[in-house]
Amino acid sequence: MARDRRLPFLRRKRLREGLVDVDGARIAEAMDELRHRSRATWHDRLHRVRTSAGLAVQAGLAAALAYLVSHRLLKNPQPVFAPISAVGTLAASVGQRFRRTVELIVGVAIGVLLGDGLVYVLGTGAWQLGLVVTAAILLSIFAGASVAVVIQAAATAVLIVTLSPSTKNLEVPRFIDAAVGGGIALLVTAVLLPLNPLRVINRAARPALNLLSDQLQACAEALRKRDRHAAQQALLRLRENKEELAALSEAIEGAKETATISPARWHRRSELTHYADAADPIDRAMRNSGTLIRRSVTLIEDEEPIPGPMPDAITHLAESVRLLRQEFAAGEEPQKARERSLRAVSEASRAYAEGVGFSGSVVIAQIRTAASDLMVASGIDQEEANRLIRQAFGEREQRTGGPPDQGESPKPPTAPPVG
Repeated sequence: MARDRRLPFLRRKRLREGLVDVDGARIAEAMDELRHRSRATWHDRLHRVRTSAGLAVQAGLAAALAYLVSHRLLKNPQPVFAPISAVGTLAASVGQRFRRTVELIVGVAIGVLLGDGLVYVLGTGAWQLGLVVTAAILLSIFAGASVAVVIQAAATAVLIVTLSPSTKNLEVPRFIDAAVGGGIALLVTAVLLPLNPLRVINRAARPALNLLSDQLQACAEALRKRDRHAAQQALLRLRENKEELAALSEAIEGAKETATISPARWHRRSELTHYADAADPIDRAMRNSGTLIRRSVTLIEDEEPIPGPMPDAITHLAESVRLLRQEFAAGEEPQKARERSLRAVSEASRAYAEGVGFSGSVVIAQIRTAASDLMVASGIDQEEANRLIRQAFGEREQRTGGPPDQGESPKPPTAPPVG
């Protein structure tokens, strides 16, 4: 008989009667997770395309206008550097475009100065090119220039040395083209096609806030079912938040820049204050929620008591995050989000009164802390948020839930340091 040389997991064997396929459940779970990741990846890609569509249109318009101005008005027969500078300015980190334009011009000036001077003295060739690039980098670093200026100076020096023998009067058009390209990029950003700063921030905030609310909800369900694996998965997914938080911070900086240099968006400055002030407390809420979920995993492992109000409190916390995103997007005062945060704290108080273990008390503390972060993100002062949290928790209640007639009531749990 011919031997089946396929790998073991590819061989199709009929199970004998009475045997159970113990691997089937694990394989099915793995395939479900792969399908979920595939759908999530496709959704994330579409979201990134929608988020970057405005920037792509701005870059295309800026490149076309830079080419026309350099070619038609300045009579440059080969206007290559103007559109490159325009795209380079717009491709810089959002919120740093004005600085990027200045860096382009400064870098070009250094590169032209060194390249033209050394070519005039030493001529052109391989060793001259290496010397010019080395000198441009060292001079830029000595002057305290940024990385962008250093790179631009070195690139300009390379172009001067390599193109000077075949192209006359390259130095001045290169310098003018860089200024024209950067200026037109700023013109497109500020006047011709300014993006709506609130829309940009809303799109950037959605993934971060959805990630936080979804994993808090998953943690609540895991506690109800005492499902350690589900709680661990929620923790792992929440830890992968660097990209979402970086996108939100960058979008806020870009919105500030647009509202500063674009006259058409000046009236949005006051509205941007909410988001600008919310970035740090949202980041803290992420980290405190990570501690909450990690302790939930330990709570399940140690088989500590899980009072019914505990997962309810985390569910309210997740809903508070969703409401915060919706009310910010609609430009409304986030009253519903605040109310839901306080309701989460009230449920946490009931859970604490019913009795919790060590990890359970940490979970209760983190619910309080995350709720305080969300209150601050909604625009409430930190001191006032803490007062409302204490009031909602009912610090005078004892563990049994009754008033403190005799003796001293137990102190409410305090948040441990975030690790």
